[in-house]
Amino acid sequence: MSCSHGAGRRMGRKQAQKELDLAAEKERLDAIGVIHGIRNTKDLDEAPGAYKDISVVMANQQDLVDIVVELRPLAVIKG
Repeated sequence: MSCSHGAGRRMGRKQAQKELDLAAEKERLDAIGVIHGIRNTKDLDEAPGAYKDISVVMANQQDLVDIVVELRPLAVIKG
């Protein structure tokens, strides 16, 4: 009786900093209206592109969970 508590990482932190496109990740968050603090490549370790697609993760565990609500972030600020 266990399921994922989030999407999970698609790539490691250093890999994300090297491979993700800064402008594209900023645009991705801006397009959906998420306030963010992504300013340079060091911030890409927590960018959306570093994580798995949550819809795929949820589809893979549909026999374990009933989706009641889908939450979306309002802001992502890295301290």
